[in-house]
Amino acid sequence: MRKLNIYFTAGIPKLEDTAKVAKLIQEAGADMMEIGIPYSDPVADGNVIQNAHALALQNGMNINTLFKVLEDIKESVKIPKILMGYLNSVIQYGFEDFCKKCKEVGIYGLILPDLPPIEFERKYKKIVEKYGLNFTFLVTPETSIERINYLDSISSGFLYAVSSSSTTGKVDNNLENNPYLKKLAELKLKNPIFVGFGIKNKVDFSNATKHTQGAIIGTSFVKILLENPTNWEEKSESFIKSIRE
Repeated sequence: MRKLNIYFTAGIPKLEDTAKVAKLIQEAGADMMEIGIPYSDPVADGNVIQNAHALALQNGMNINTLFKVLEDIKESVKIPKILMGYLNSVIQYGFEDFCKKCKEVGIYGLILPDLPPIEFERKYKKIVEKYGLNFTFLVTPETSIERINYLDSISSGFLYAVSSSSTTGKVDNNLENNPYLKKLAELKLKNPIFVGFGIKNKVDFSNATKHTQGAIIGTSFVKILLENPTNWEEKSESFIKSIRE
């Protein structure tokens, strides 16, 4: 079965909902989750997730608060949890301290889209490995085969295939007969390939995983949390189950 990875931004709809969202994602049938660390300038994200970051910060979510939540759910939420954020906030916390804490609270891996791969190799790879964490890089349709192979070689956990060169939530492309996804499958990379950006429903998920091992749904799920602050649980659960039916 192809794996379903659900992204949400920590701290929405309300600060205290973060643990509930994580538990719901697991119970509704997702295989793993990405938890976004709120940041003031999330450059890789579209309007919906940018708004989620702004609301989460307004609600008071920060790295320390998130780590407390993760500690609380460490034993109850067993599916892999990946933290997705931006380098500056991790550097401010202290990169090694951050990785150490991630290990303590049961984090599976990290995605930091603005961390240059060469800098990762030189300064951070050994620290990430020291604490037993996976680290995922992103590739796009414009990424050369040589660079795809390079990013695959320094990634672990999975390789994040951005479905098009766009920000999250702004994609309207042909996932079913996508030559880029076919190309990735033919490369026989060491990591499983997960497709992200623009996957909104079961049909998208099915098409995106014809040539890959999994897909990531973010914007559509976050939109439910933002638009249904009082009854998000029922709608979120139904949404995830609809992908799995």
